Formats: sequence, C-alpha cells, structure tokens
Amino acid sequence: MPSSTEPTVAPVKDAIVSIRNLTKTYGNGFRALNGVDLDIEKGEILALLGPNGAGKTTMISIVCGLVNPDHGSKVMVGGHDVVRDFRQTRALIGLVPQELTTDQFETVWNTVSFSRGVYGLKPDPARIEQILKDLSLWSKKDNMMRELSGGMKRRVLIAKALSHEPKVLFLDEPTAGVDVTLRRDMWLVVEKLREAGVTIILTTHYIEEAEEIADRVGVINGGKLLLIEDKAALMQKLGSKQLRLELTAPLGAIPASLADLGLSLEDAGRTLVHEYKGGEGEERIGALMAGLSKENIHFRDLSTRQSSLEDIFVALVEKKDDVGKTTAVGMNAGEKA
Repeated sequence: MPSSTEPTVAPVKDAIVSIRNLTKTYGNGFRALNGVDLDIEKGEILALLGPNGAGKTTMISIVCGLVNPDHGSKVMVGGHDVVRDFRQTRALIGLVPQELTTDQFETVWNTVSFSRGVYGLKPDPARIEQILKDLSLWSKKDNMMRELSGGMKRRVLIAKALSHEPKVLFLDEPTAGVDVTLRRDMWLVVEKLREAGVTIILTTHYIEEAEEIADRVGVINGGKLLLIEDKAALMQKLGSKQLRLELTAPLGAIPASLADLGLSLEDAGRTLVHEYKGGEGEERIGALMAGLSKENIHFRDLSTRQSSLEDIFVALVEKKDDVGKTTAVGMNAGEKA
C-alpha cells in the first residue's frame, strides 16, 4: 500500500473523539499534521503507530488542549470543541505524557490526590488507594517522588492521569524505557478501564503491545494518517502468509505445471514457499498439493507463517528518497512531533 494513499474515514456513530481536517504548522515552518480525519469510538482501544516525527504527539497534544490547531481544524471530545470548550473537554481526558514531569519534593499520595483536586473533584481516598494498588505503588505512597526510580515515576504519571476518572485516556509511549513488570501491570489496568467503558488511545514503539491489546490500528507518517483499520481486518487485508514445505529432495527449478501457483525455492531448492496475502491464494493450496503429487514431489515437513503488525507497519512507512533509494523508517522511543 503506497504511503500516499489517503484513508477513507467513515463517520462513527458513537465517536467520543472526532477530528476533521486537523493541521498544525509550527513557527519554524514544520508541518507536523496535514489534514488528519479520525473518529474514535467510545470504549475502544486505538493504537497509533508511526516513526519519529510522524505527528502522533502533536495530535495528542491538540486533542488534550496543550497545543492549538491551525485555523480550519475541528476537534471534538464528548461533543465539545477542544478550543472553545476547553474546560469541559480537558475534564474528560487523562494524559500520560512521555516526559517524567512531577514535583520531586512531594509524596506519591499527595501528587496523585492533588491531580484529582485540579479538576474540582472531591477527595476520594478509596479511589486513590485502589489506583495506587493497581499500579503496584501502594508501598511507595509516602515516598518522595525524588526517591523513586524512573519506572516508578512512570507509574505515578499513570496514576495522576486516572485520578479524575477520565472518559478518554491518552497513553503516549507509556511503557518506553520501563521494566516488564510495569508493562504487565499497565495492560491489566487498561483492560479494567476498557471494561469500565473508558476510551484509550495508545502510542507505542512496542508494536507487539498494539498487536496484543488494540481494537483498531492507525498508522501516521509525515503528518498524514495512512490508514485506520480494525486490527483483525488489517492483518487479513495487508498481512502476508507463507506455506513452507521442506522437500525430501531438492528441486533445481519449479516444474512448469506449477508455475502459475506463485511458488519460490529457498535453501538451495530444499524448501518450497507459497506466499500470498489475505484470502488470496488459499484456494490454490489444494491445487498445489495435487500438483506436487502429480509431479512426484514429496515433502517431510510443512509450516505456516503470517506477517505481524510490525511487518505491516514497516511496509506502510517505507518511502523513496529523491534519488529513488528505498529506505524503511524505524520506530523509536522519544518521538516529539
């Protein structure tokens, strides 16, 4: 799928976040977003993938009211305009940013409790206690923030974002640079939030996390939304599959009778590979087996492989430079645009 393809975004009836013609050009002339249209359904988990500078963080910052969009953009959260109705939209949103921004001389308990008060909510010690326990922070509740490790501080950011009971939660690279235990705890909390009807938008450079937990996947590159698709449909539509047959004797060439079946040889002719995309080619497997029998070609083992979400992502963000050289854009933590 070429990177220039524009996705068709059908309106979502129960969209809690609605974005239309979202553009953002910074003072230095850099255009971080270029006409993004996106509807996010209430209660879904949406994973946003993209390389450094793709525009993920800029989009999140605009929806959260931290950055103003260009004129002509329209962003709605819960039916409210994010610019005109800032207070109403901000109260609906929780944000876990990339940066570890906390008061180093405050306790964990006070830091999280204060975040709830910022939104005008009454104290709720039981809720704060539950959040801290869910994130394995309860034993650290009386510790100063400066005494915590980077991973523990990341947990506190998540707790702060949950303190005012948001309806929409943005997780901007929440597990970047943290340990496996925090990732596991984080996804358990995400599952509980999903069950409670919270809408979650996740950016991550751990693509296996998106593959594990997301309902839909969006891919952004160069400030444009390349696609937005149900995860299962995306894997079916763009993912490739392989049927690999380990032959009992190597082949010098593919017989002419099998030439139309999309086969290739690997391992010096010892492995016969049938590769296809989505539903294409599956109907040819029966013909392949019959053809192998007719040609007296035998195999001792077979295996299958389906491309991962990472394979699809890399294929989507491949681009050609001015001299036509193909380069793959990788994903890393710390993307700011």
